Amino acid sequence: MQQRTRWASAPAAGLALSLVTAAVTLSPVSASAATPGIVLTDTGLVRAAAPDANGVTAFKGIPYAAAPVGALRWKAPQPAPAWKDVRPADAFGPACWGTQQPGAPSVAMSEDCLTLNVWQPPRRLGPPKAVMVWLHGGGFQFGSSADPKYDGARLAAQGIEVVSLNYRLGAFGFLAQPELDREAGTSGDFGLQDQIAALRWVQRNIAAFGGDPGNVTLFGQSAGAHAVGLLMSSPQSGGLFTKAIAQSGAFWDSEYGSVPPHAAALAQGAALSKALNAPGLADLRAVPADRLAAAAGSAFFAPSIDGQVLSDSPAAVFARGGQRHVPLLAGYTGAEDFPVFDGRALPHASPQEFYAAAGRLFGASRAAEFARLYPAATPAEAAAQARRLVGDMVIAEQTWELLGLQQRTGGSNVYGYTFTYTSPYSPAPAHVADVPFVFGNLLPQYFAPQAPPAGEADRAFSDTLTAYWTNFALRGDPNGPGLPDWPRYAGPGSKLMNLDAEPSAVTDPDAARLGFLASFRTNGRFPAAWQTAGS
Repeated sequence: MQQRTRWASAPAAGLALSLVTAAVTLSPVSASAATPGIVLTDTGLVRAAAPDANGVTAFKGIPYAAAPVGALRWKAPQPAPAWKDVRPADAFGPACWGTQQPGAPSVAMSEDCLTLNVWQPPRRLGPPKAVMVWLHGGGFQFGSSADPKYDGARLAAQGIEVVSLNYRLGAFGFLAQPELDREAGTSGDFGLQDQIAALRWVQRNIAAFGGDPGNVTLFGQSAGAHAVGLLMSSPQSGGLFTKAIAQSGAFWDSEYGSVPPHAAALAQGAALSKALNAPGLADLRAVPADRLAAAAGSAFFAPSIDGQVLSDSPAAVFARGGQRHVPLLAGYTGAEDFPVFDGRALPHASPQEFYAAAGRLFGASRAAEFARLYPAATPAEAAAQARRLVGDMVIAEQTWELLGLQQRTGGSNVYGYTFTYTSPYSPAPAHVADVPFVFGNLLPQYFAPQAPPAGEADRAFSDTLTAYWTNFALRGDPNGPGLPDWPRYAGPGSKLMNLDAEPSAVTDPDAARLGFLASFRTNGRFPAAWQTAGS
């Protein structure tokens, strides 16, 4: 009663501080359990919409950092301001500024976008729940946590706290600039800093939702999986997660090289400044968001070796055992040749053109080996192998290498997979095809919008993947009652789990092809000459 009277008589300006103090002094679970659907965070109370039919409560659009606008554009994420009233948390925040996702409906974008969402499972009494934090894909250029594929309700119904988040994209998230370096000691990886800030929010606040901050699994797909690998290699991520899942991504190495060094990111930033006629940092911060996004255009602003968030090439960090030593589940699909990658494939109008371009990339001494691994005798075969190669170089090789490096130097259990499931609903094991099955949101697949709706077999397969993923989040092992046995990964050439209609362990089917590509690394990096040899 004394505390309640003190709050009631406090001036309105001091109420937010009282809420923050209460978050520290009261038991987080008891404080939020008093009124279902209302939770006390370290910046104020949030109120969700009503639970769904499964008893899952979704809290959406919670700020985890201040809006990075005005003088905060291209600054490390700052603390979110507290609020004094109960804040509605029933709608997703806007997407961060970037490009529009190819083939997807237009979405509202804003610089005020650093929000996250929490799906709270039913039956909150009992031990704290394991937590899964999702990082969305989109090449660090587009995407948002509001994508219906990423709705966490079905995962949360399994007794897991699910968190998803937005992070800065494109030029807003990854600009490097000399004045920024002088201002903060580094620049170029603000989007990754956002992800770290969101993970710190989880550490401070997830207990209030019934989650266990000591049992957090970081998972993502495509750019989200690359971010998982980058954060595993970052010196700033210690203590923020205890397990990791990487679906189709690892080190953000492109098809023609490794993560750019800081000098390359600075050069890219200088080109943008010139295009905008904005030579100084103050000039750049004054450019309207839509004009900045348009000027960035097709330039690919993405993570670089900034010296703080990323101290070295991730593959080099893993090779020397400097990464997070956490259990890892990772893999790739059977057809990673995403249509967006097609324009980045080697020339392939004929087998001769394809092999000539490959010779410039890999060298004449490896030509015969390359031809055995990527055989093409007709123009159609050359086109197919060029697509396979670019999928390997953008996604599959580094994901495969992540498995081997973590198994060798990471000191934790590793589980690898290849995803080959197909059905009328999902007719190819394409890049992104696994995501609806993991989340249980069997929406139309991007590559087959006219395909029939998901059927009973699709739902059964989705239940299997959801069980594997949530088992891993619970205890670092995907195995469980009624599931085909998933063996631990023992290194290149050992067993992977083939995620098909009837999952089974298989001898690594891609070791020769992906090992060929991996052999070109020196000190964790691909040859600098690849930056021009691919054209």
